[in-house]
Amino acid sequence: MQTINDTAELRQVIQRYKQAGKTIAFVPTMGNLHEGHLSLVDKAKEQSDIVVASIFVNPMQFGENEDLDAYPRTLEADSIGLVEHGCDILFSPSAKEVYPNGTQAETRVDVPSLVEHHCGESRPGHFIGVATVVTKLFNMVQPDTAIFGEKDFQQLAVIRKMTLDLCMPIRIIGVPISREPSGLARSSRNGYLSTEEKTTAARIYQTLLQCKKSLENGNKDFERLSKKAIESLESLGFKKDYFNIANPNTLENATLNDNEYVILVAAWLGSTRLIDNIGVKL
Repeated sequence: MQTINDTAELRQVIQRYKQAGKTIAFVPTMGNLHEGHLSLVDKAKEQSDIVVASIFVNPMQFGENEDLDAYPRTLEADSIGLVEHGCDILFSPSAKEVYPNGTQAETRVDVPSLVEHHCGESRPGHFIGVATVVTKLFNMVQPDTAIFGEKDFQQLAVIRKMTLDLCMPIRIIGVPISREPSGLARSSRNGYLSTEEKTTAARIYQTLLQCKKSLENGNKDFERLSKKAIESLESLGFKKDYFNIANPNTLENATLNDNEYVILVAAWLGSTRLIDNIGVKL
């Protein structure tokens, strides 16, 4: 595996592969890789000749009181995992390489229609940071395909729309959520949890499953279902951010006419913010 830090060098390497007729798949990450991330690399291997993964902790998507400085940097261990899963190129740029003028002076990419609710409501500006850095990384790597996890459901929706709206010739593929045996969605932030907290955190998925079952049984009192789920989580020690039942295409609140839903949740356990979701088809 090649490790590259410089955009110009990366483009030269990618150009040589493309001139040889090779297809490129891209897995953007912020590092601290777990099995969920590595499953994206496995998917990328299935889809292309050459796999590029990036590790870049993007300052533009962190809010003022969020964990940018504390976010784990584990480049050596990440590199070993990527090699084991057959990654061809690791692109690990500096903040100066990605934002040569600083984040405040950069052009920003806004995808407004999908960010009114959920994480977009509780983390203002977050998706501008996501869309901006993904656009920049797409331009740096110039992939044919890009792979993202479905745990960040709203992020995936934003990236799909951004790619379509900006006429980017990139196929976006979502990969189902990777879960621990307890049902807890794998996340880099799970590393902040104590053993006891990890046991509690798994109850998020159980709460999603209970809500899904209620919907499948014909209960469409969305407000009451959400309230019941929040009360259940709060009784376990979570502090709610949101628990929403939405249309999976528009991410607007679900209506009685919908027959497909996504249930989205974000909640704090101690100082750790956890997200998860589950789809429902009637």
